[in-house]
Amino acid sequence: MVKVVITGSNGLLGQSLLNLLLKEKDKYEVIGFSRGKNRSGRTDFHYCAIDITDKLLLKKQLTEIKPNVIINTAAMTNVDACENNKQECDALNIEVVKTLVQVSEKINSHIIHLSTDFIFDGEKGNYKETDTPNPLSYYGLSKLKSEEILTKSKISFTILRTILVYGKVFDMSRGNIVLWVKEMLEKNKEITIVDDQYRMPTYVEELALACKISMDKKAQGIFNVSSNNLLSIYQIAQQIATVFNLDQSLIKPISTSTLNQTAARPAKTGFDLSKTKKELGFFPKSFKEDLQIFKRSLI
Repeated sequence: MVKVVITGSNGLLGQSLLNLLLKEKDKYEVIGFSRGKNRSGRTDFHYCAIDITDKLLLKKQLTEIKPNVIINTAAMTNVDACENNKQECDALNIEVVKTLVQVSEKINSHIIHLSTDFIFDGEKGNYKETDTPNPLSYYGLSKLKSEEILTKSKISFTILRTILVYGKVFDMSRGNIVLWVKEMLEKNKEITIVDDQYRMPTYVEELALACKISMDKKAQGIFNVSSNNLLSIYQIAQQIATVFNLDQSLIKPISTSTLNQTAARPAKTGFDLSKTKKELGFFPKSFKEDLQIFKRSLI
């Protein structure tokens, strides 16, 4: 039996992981860590209401549980909020990882940590795991620092870098691009979408599966996880409209410069996925294929 702690178990990826791992209760004992009440709609796992930025409490809980694996999905991911609230960002994105590493050194847990394409500046795109990071935002910098805590440690770890995660779970605390575009177009509302930023969006169910594969294989090091084709965010919105049979003419392209966002965004990210395919045996699909699977899940 593998004992797994999921931090941020109330989040989009956290709930998706619960649903995936609890299909195999004979194989995994799952413990969810999150703030407030359990929002997953499930009661067939152990839930621990905890503020993981409380270092002493986090250490105490983990030392008592002694998990074989910690999947750290908890993070502050609102890019502009991180720019405006650097201390809060540091507490969740950096300090928590330090604490997890300290505990892992003592109890020998494998850590699976989620990172982001925003550690790159977006000058070239199609990033390999070995490319040199150069974050443009404080959020990107905080995630890069969290990666460095792991890569400089002596513990067993997997870092999964991902891009623009979307999907739907039982109780959502925040939206994502697919749900937002779908909802706006269903209401026949005109929306403006940037056409000069390029991404490879990631379906949360695929990301959860990549976490599970990484855990089962005890994969070591850094891996990229996303869909397999690079699209502008405008093209992403168009594909959402196509798959859900909504009116594309409501989507109007704009440039990033008109948005006046607090934090800078990389223009063109996207990943080289060859290492992930070769070493994890994980084969990402196109955004459109994933969207069609997501659409079927909503019925």
